[in-house]
Amino acid sequence: MRRAEFEINEDQEEITSFLEEMSFGFLGTATPDGEPSMTPLNFVYVGGSIYFHGSRIGEKMTQLKKNQRVTFMAAKEYAVIPSYFSDPLMACPATAYFKSVRVDGHAVVVDDPAEKAAALEALMRKLQPEGGYKEIDSEDPDYIPRLKGVAVVRIDADRVIGKFKFGQNLKQPDRESITAQLAERGLPQDAETIALMNRYCPHAKEATGE
Repeated sequence: MRRAEFEINEDQEEITSFLEEMSFGFLGTATPDGEPSMTPLNFVYVGGSIYFHGSRIGEKMTQLKKNQRVTFMAAKEYAVIPSYFSDPLMACPATAYFKSVRVDGHAVVVDDPAEKAAALEALMRKLQPEGGYKEIDSEDPDYIPRLKGVAVVRIDADRVIGKFKFGQNLKQPDRESITAQLAERGLPQDAETIALMNRYCPHAKEATGE
């Protein structure tokens, strides 16, 4: 059952920010026989669309030619919350806090060289922000043949579903107990998890009028 308290579907700014942050996700397609298929890949989110690149031939491109309907998922785990944070005996309270966004839509193979170049340049800036390469330009003679040889695919979204789970369902004393134990544990992302728990808890939203 979907937990409504974890959904952020009305907050497009939060979803956009997360997709712009992430660079790795999973593409769900269907084989010609109708079997589900999943492909891990790098991506970039530009202008409200997911872009990824790859070979012009291969399994996923064959699937996309047969069926353009796709699902794409990006997720980031922030902290595993052990059961003993809440219960000294039972395993049931064990969970994880995370952000995830799922995009259902249509995959479009990009033919326009300028759009391909812009998408690939955005991906390079995401993955190699330090530079060290010549900017990708569709009119650059060095890039023209390479742009022709690579496939760039855009996912146009029909539906976007966001789920950010940071203990929104907890009562205030339980939330305070978990944040205290995260602070004591001190793993690399625990401080950020605490900040996100405070940000997304219902009391914080009520205080800010969100």
